[in-house]
Amino acid sequence: MTITQNRRNFLASSLGLVVAVSLPLRGRAQSGAALAFQPDGTAAAFEPNAFIRVGEDDLVTVIIKHIEFGQGPMTGLSTLVAEEMDADWSQMRAESAPADDEKYKNLLFGLQGTGGSTAMANSYTQMRKAGAAARAMLVQAAADEWGVDAYTITIANGVLTSGDKTSTFGPLAAKAAMLTPPEDPPVKDPKDFVLIGKDRPKLDSQAKSNGTAVFTMDMDLPGMEYVVIRHAPMLGGTVASYDDAAALAVPGVTAVHQIPQGIAVYATSTYAALTGRNALTVEWDDSVAETRSSDQMMKDLSALATSETGLMIEESGDITSALTGAAQTIEAEFHFPYLAHAPMEPLDAVIEVKDGSAETWGGFQFPGFDKQAVAGTLGLDITKVKLNVMLAGGSFGRRAQPSAQIGSEIGAIAAAAGRDGSWKLIWTREDDLTGGYYRPMTVHKMRGALDADGNITGWHNTVVNQSIMAGGPMEMMMQDGKDPTSYEGSVKMPYDLANLRVDWVRAESKVPVLWWRSVGHSHTAYATEVFLDQLLEAGGKDPVQGRLDLLKSDMTRDRAVLEKVAAMAGWDGQKVKNGKGYGVSLHESFNTYVAQIAEVEDRDGFPHVTKVWCAVDCGVAVNPNVIRAQVEGAIGYGLGSVLFNAITLGEGGVVQEQNFDTYRMLRINEMPAVEVEIIASDADPSGIGEPGTPPVGPAVANAWRALTGTAVTTLPLTTPAGA
Repeated sequence: MTITQNRRNFLASSLGLVVAVSLPLRGRAQSGAALAFQPDGTAAAFEPNAFIRVGEDDLVTVIIKHIEFGQGPMTGLSTLVAEEMDADWSQMRAESAPADDEKYKNLLFGLQGTGGSTAMANSYTQMRKAGAAARAMLVQAAADEWGVDAYTITIANGVLTSGDKTSTFGPLAAKAAMLTPPEDPPVKDPKDFVLIGKDRPKLDSQAKSNGTAVFTMDMDLPGMEYVVIRHAPMLGGTVASYDDAAALAVPGVTAVHQIPQGIAVYATSTYAALTGRNALTVEWDDSVAETRSSDQMMKDLSALATSETGLMIEESGDITSALTGAAQTIEAEFHFPYLAHAPMEPLDAVIEVKDGSAETWGGFQFPGFDKQAVAGTLGLDITKVKLNVMLAGGSFGRRAQPSAQIGSEIGAIAAAAGRDGSWKLIWTREDDLTGGYYRPMTVHKMRGALDADGNITGWHNTVVNQSIMAGGPMEMMMQDGKDPTSYEGSVKMPYDLANLRVDWVRAESKVPVLWWRSVGHSHTAYATEVFLDQLLEAGGKDPVQGRLDLLKSDMTRDRAVLEKVAAMAGWDGQKVKNGKGYGVSLHESFNTYVAQIAEVEDRDGFPHVTKVWCAVDCGVAVNPNVIRAQVEGAIGYGLGSVLFNAITLGEGGVVQEQNFDTYRMLRINEMPAVEVEIIASDADPSGIGEPGTPPVGPAVANAWRALTGTAVTTLPLTTPAGA
């Protein structure tokens, strides 16, 4: 293998590792595709096809297989590589990988994708091995050039040294690329970590702060047209007929086409496209749409909760005898509304069709699905489609779309145009909030039994909601008709409840549903931890000690975070102090253990959260700074949802919330002080993007009940006047 004239060299191993000579990147972290859209058009010297690229300028670029939308994989995965290469942090760069299900697959999914808080968990060993292989190749290259034994060479802060000989990475990159990568290079003992476990600034923060980061919404190709889609106002509705005369009369509107998703308006500007869409006259067919109101749907779910149609998910002991023989029984029914994800950057994508091939750009969370959708819609072989993963302005699950919604739409737009060209699809905030794919509306019907001493002797939970997995590519993950994302967190609880039963009833609706930050845990943690608190209170038990007493003997990590958060908050058994209420919650999700205590005060009848203490055990803390940021963000996100958020369908099934004036977000003056402590651990890293969300709702609700005596079983908690 030789170095080509354009100074490129590829060498791939089973790790997918590449050591190559390249020009430097402009930013510290960016979508690889976005580099071509920097103001001066500077692009990377070559398109990466693996995990690591070393430039002769000493820069180390890590190709990140997980989409970056603020949760930190560019920084976290680059830290793993830098640690094993003994690189200096200042020389690290990150770049998004293009769509390639085989090369960049999530090892826990089997395809390229980000979700379930798995980015670090599935990449921890893989990226460390890739870094170790790159290090070994650089060391061998130096040994060959210097005529010394490899074992005499050390690396620190990106500098190789053997006696009086030194070199940085760049001068050795070309020679290292000629070597055969080691198949299974050893990685460091954790005691030797230099970067892992230390606070580091995120690689993408500077570019996002100064405006040089390129998102899909920033892209502008020569001759590109802007497209918006008029979707049906009722979920599941279709076009019956339309009149586009007024739309075509709008200056700048170039075409109007019906596509499977609605009516697409093409224009020379976003303004013209939106104006043209508003001018359309459309008759809709709601014969297969959801036309029930939210009130009616919730009543239907509540009725299902008492039916005999559920599937038994978990059972131990004899719940029937426990309930009938109890000294006291308590019942509660929890109602959870549909929730939108509402990421700050709504869905968007860009496509260019040219000479029988297509290239697409977007914030694709499962890029393989979207690539297939584009190819299928345009009638192209998959090899004729290139899909670039861009930085994205949030997701919270919205972009993790097995139905390839955005890929299908951008493909349909190009197909309907019937010619070569480029188009940008733009969703507005109104499109985003009314477009479906919500967290499922859910009911939990709870029954608990207590003996004469106040001990819990029975627990029965019936969960009712739609299945997220059914009817799509993920249906294969269901077993015996059961969708674990519907009830996860209500089963395998850490508490020793001798007589327990959990049932799931699958509801049906035309409303499309999707995983929302922490998925099933977002409602199961609330129902189980609030109901448990009620049972402990009825039995005269302390909320913290009562939970500790119930923990199974092997639940050491649960116990550790609960004891830690109690110490952080100075828990003394008083649930009300100085006019403030205090509530606790404990929940494990995505193999991460989290306990929280919330401090709440009453402001004109509305709960105001003043502080949240949080203890978290997520295994090895690769970057504590990112972990704290994710937990703080998760608490804010979860708090907004339990206080304010609900997607409601009115008469005829039309979504009522159109923008942030009615889908109320948490405001800066409502964000509590947050104190986060990370439990030291030598376990492999687990998820951190989602686990901070589930516990905040029950902690707040438990504090509010302690303060006011009001149990909150229907979310959101309440809405203040004039909100």
